[in-house]
Amino acid sequence: MKYLVPGLTSLLLFVHLVAVAQVRPSAAGKYPAKVPVHKKAAAPAIPVPASAGIVVPSWLPSDAPVQPAATILTDVLDTKLDVRFDYKKQYLLGTAILTLRSHFYPQSEVVLDAKGFDIQKVELVGDKKNKGLNYNYNRRKLVIALGQPYPRATSYQVRIVYVAKPNELPQGGSTAITSDKGLYFINPLGLEKNKPRQIWTQGETESSSCWFPTIDKPNQRMTQEISMTVEKQFKTLSNGLLTSSHANSDGTRTDTWKQSQPHAPYLATMVVGDYAVVSDSWHGKPVDYYVEPQYAGTARAVFGHTPEMLDFFSKKLGVEYPWEKYSQIVVRDYVSGAMENTSASTFGSFVQATRRELRDANFQTSEFVIAHELFHQWFGDYVTCESWANLPLNESFADYSEFLWAEHKYGADEAGLVQEIKINNYLEEANSKREPLIRYRYVNREDMLDRHSYDKGGRVLHMLRKYVGDDAFFASLNRYLTQNKLSAVEISKLRTAFEETTGEDLMWFFNQWFMQRGHPELRITHTYTNGQVSLRVQQTQDTLFQPVYRLPVTVAVWTGSNQPTEHRITVTKADQTFQLPANQKPVLVKFDNESQLLAQLDESRTTDELIFQYYHARDYQQKSEVLDLLQNKTAELAVSSLLRNALNDKFWNVRRLALDHLRRYRGPEPEGMRKDIQRLATTDPNSRVRAQAIKTLATLHEGNFGPIYGAAVGDSSVLVAAAAIEVLAKNPETTTLKQVAAIDNTTSSSLLVSIASYYSLNGGLDQYPWFLRRLPDVAEADLYAYFQSFGTLMTHIPPVERDKGLKMLEEYARTAPRYEVRLGAYRGLALLLPTMPTLKAVLQNIRDKETDDRLKAFYNLM
Repeated sequence: MKYLVPGLTSLLLFVHLVAVAQVRPSAAGKYPAKVPVHKKAAAPAIPVPASAGIVVPSWLPSDAPVQPAATILTDVLDTKLDVRFDYKKQYLLGTAILTLRSHFYPQSEVVLDAKGFDIQKVELVGDKKNKGLNYNYNRRKLVIALGQPYPRATSYQVRIVYVAKPNELPQGGSTAITSDKGLYFINPLGLEKNKPRQIWTQGETESSSCWFPTIDKPNQRMTQEISMTVEKQFKTLSNGLLTSSHANSDGTRTDTWKQSQPHAPYLATMVVGDYAVVSDSWHGKPVDYYVEPQYAGTARAVFGHTPEMLDFFSKKLGVEYPWEKYSQIVVRDYVSGAMENTSASTFGSFVQATRRELRDANFQTSEFVIAHELFHQWFGDYVTCESWANLPLNESFADYSEFLWAEHKYGADEAGLVQEIKINNYLEEANSKREPLIRYRYVNREDMLDRHSYDKGGRVLHMLRKYVGDDAFFASLNRYLTQNKLSAVEISKLRTAFEETTGEDLMWFFNQWFMQRGHPELRITHTYTNGQVSLRVQQTQDTLFQPVYRLPVTVAVWTGSNQPTEHRITVTKADQTFQLPANQKPVLVKFDNESQLLAQLDESRTTDELIFQYYHARDYQQKSEVLDLLQNKTAELAVSSLLRNALNDKFWNVRRLALDHLRRYRGPEPEGMRKDIQRLATTDPNSRVRAQAIKTLATLHEGNFGPIYGAAVGDSSVLVAAAAIEVLAKNPETTTLKQVAAIDNTTSSSLLVSIASYYSLNGGLDQYPWFLRRLPDVAEADLYAYFQSFGTLMTHIPPVERDKGLKMLEEYARTAPRYEVRLGAYRGLALLLPTMPTLKAVLQNIRDKETDDRLKAFYNLM
């Protein structure tokens, strides 16, 4: 779920990634394409006044307020909701009965979060008669006078009749969760073509109080019952089990869902819509997949690994899946990637797939999102972070579940790729931001939803696993879950579980990795003299603001082509030399031979040593590292031979990387190499490899590959077809326009984006109606790129023909719910400024009326 950093930096990063990739982001950008490995790249620094005598790194955040866990005066024990919906006004008409109890000290009032409601009645529920209560309400907090102090031994019930008006709330959100109004009506009047009518909620971080009154903090825990009255053709979903469903005389139906074990308010959910429900089961518990009816035939292919995941995670943790059922539901226009609502996870529509789209191996990404949200049912739902400062106790584990699932289901290479991508994700963010994982200072709680809490946290857990060993790691997790079940915790609980299990004081590990900012930046060199390797490890990070790390690590010394000698060392100093015995000069000394450190490594090796490493690599990451480090030496015979060898590697991403690096090849082009690339472009079983091979062929100077590109346009894989269209857009054949037109009725949104890009460069007035006609079929996540292609196309047609397109772009730039869609439409309009100066006033007016701080900041830079 929710991934990128909030704020302007994230917005620009998001814009850059979308502009480059022009593919649907999975899980709100959580799974970007592979980025280059960050080597020894020191973060830039900005000076402070000379009198201070220090230089402050640019990644060091400014002071932020302390954000402790919320003080608990009152416990919400149970929430009963009875709701119906006004689709025209987009209101929720609700009655809430809250069972409350003073936490410790007697309380004579209760303060509830209730955002933007019309409060119609507040009562104390009595045995025979309800009693009206006095209250104050400022449209954010509802303060109810109870009339007497209630001791902690006595619970009481408050009944509140209210109207929730989510669309009248101030706009807010972050890059990770793009809106925070809590309750969403999708196509409520049914006016949008090809879009279903739906209602759904998104509670994290504190947006459940936008649709029901509660104490909206993660250290609250409640049971719940939600009754939804809906049109009879719709299905409903909420937490827990469906306990009743009855038809009403007015043609509606009321469904009641009951959650019998307590969970945090932000995990409450409701979804209403027209769904096909594909049913499965695990250990007698219902496992259901809710998809739009047209995707019923592929729902099991998308979600079908869920029972196996339930089995795998339950056995690994020694704690069986704890909830009554597990449902997964897909919604339109989702404001995040996915959300781990207790027993009922919600996913954006990117996970739905046609049979053609399922042929692309990249749909495995959706599988990792599914694993991520499922693992949250233990880490986040069963045991919950007590404050947003401790969010990594939820997200680091969910992130690491993706590695665990890849390792279990697909093997070490696939897990190594997950590890590589996620290390790079964090290091990319670390160029501009370095915070402790557990941070009690932040400006906005959604600042916590970043690559630290996710990617860094997952890698820290991997290092902890490697340090204590598998048995101790999973035994510690079992202790943590068992001792803290159905409660809210802070980081000390996790440390204690590991210490009690292993018998070792692990304060050093938790302090340097969870409580302090940054990561090691290591310079590794070695020499050989008199039967010993002198291995020098220098920690070059700025230790004024980051620690000197204690790093247990394995070093492999190769003295021949047989097995290496492995040495376990522990780095504890900023500059440290280790003496390792070797009976002859090594052909390779490999630091961190297990590829487990979260660090930037500048490891001195010759080209010969790197080539030896590739052919004797322990894992995928060691091969990938060599390919990256040698990418600028492709003209050297030994390196080009290595790349040729990599084209036949058993793991698909090694083949893809080799193809990508061959795009930089500038030496003689052997016929055998061209044939290898053609073979991969046409016959490789992995569509990501075929797509990369298409792009690599386009960089060769010899050979006519037009027939291959033309055939690829009709490939069964969307990825391959899109790659071919991308190549042909820059150098079209005489038949290309006809070939592209033959598939421009596709139902694939990502392919529509590629076709739009092609038409923007090679089309004209004939394609203008196509852009308008296909707009309803483009997924919202793809509109950023689509609108800019449309703007580019309109620069090629007479201004008098642009009226409909201009109005459409202006409307989206002003009113689209998602800020990146508004940005895409704005940029599409801006492309027309050189030929339509009158648009300057329109664009200025759009900027002036924009209320989203992220977009206002971006517009100010333009």
